[in-house]
Amino acid sequence: MKVLGIETSCDETGLALYDTEQGLLAHVLHSQVATHESYGGVVPEIASRDHIRKWVGLTRECAARADMKIKHIDAVAYTAGPGLAGALFSGAVAGRTLAWTLGIPAIGVHHMEAHLLAPMLEPESPDFPFICLLVSGGHTQLVRVDGLGQYLLLGDTLDDAAGEAFDKTAKMLGLGYPGGPRLAKAAESGDAQKFVFARPMTNRPGLDFSFSGLKTAAITAFNSAHRDSAVINDIAAGFQASVVETLCIKCRRALQQENLRNLVVAGGVASNTRLRAALQQTVDDVDGELFCPRLEFCTDNGAMIALAGALRLQAGESSNTEIVIRPRWPLSEMQPPQRASGASGMR
Repeated sequence: MKVLGIETSCDETGLALYDTEQGLLAHVLHSQVATHESYGGVVPEIASRDHIRKWVGLTRECAARADMKIKHIDAVAYTAGPGLAGALFSGAVAGRTLAWTLGIPAIGVHHMEAHLLAPMLEPESPDFPFICLLVSGGHTQLVRVDGLGQYLLLGDTLDDAAGEAFDKTAKMLGLGYPGGPRLAKAAESGDAQKFVFARPMTNRPGLDFSFSGLKTAAITAFNSAHRDSAVINDIAAGFQASVVETLCIKCRRALQQENLRNLVVAGGVASNTRLRAALQQTVDDVDGELFCPRLEFCTDNGAMIALAGALRLQAGESSNTEIVIRPRWPLSEMQPPQRASGASGMR
């Protein structure tokens, strides 16, 4: 089965073709970072319009890279949520329209489930069960994964997600947009020992996270110091060290609590090289194994959507023709694949 994946949850338009027998055939990505940079963040209406302008050309480019005709696609998977409503709707309409035109199934995919499954795009992928750290701009969660759609939420963020805290701190430090990568870059030149921040909620039991106070502490330190580039780099380094160590402590607890050895890290913040190195040391300490998607599949992309859709379609799940998006869609509501009652023909 050859599945076209369409990702339009925020500010990146991702297209990919995944074959259930051959694996990933091709993928293309258009980022809107340059478009939104002058606004200091994503403008939802602009993002939606850009997805509409780009997806047809990207679909053709993806098919050309895979050396196949669009008419040979067997199914379409698109991001149904969570995400920006307008952006999601543009991708959902595109996916459903293409599927209707070709007379093939289309299926809406949960964006975070796709992130969680992204390491399975790699040659060395984890077996179930495993612990997954989902860490992105909107989510910081620890999940026990026993199978497709079998997710137990172990820990969640009580306020700002790690990626959100990175972005907000970077903005207040004057590092610009996109904040997370720029703060990580500044941290490379800083001394993490100059500003040592607390490791939030690690001095108590449990697996929940809170990064709002850490963000405030970093800004307070910045306002109290001389505002030069060296100070900014040192605060960035101290902030990053706190986030990374906090995530590692909680991951170690989750592995021990669930008596598991395999850890998956996924989501945009999973591209942070300091975090990947620290998590590798964490799993080594407990004789475990770490699985990460390649860097290009940590951020939003069509490959993970095509994969997640293919796995559910292969397992027998089908969707009806109604276009449904869910800007807010808790991962805890996901279920194992189920056939839609009464679904037949074009689904």
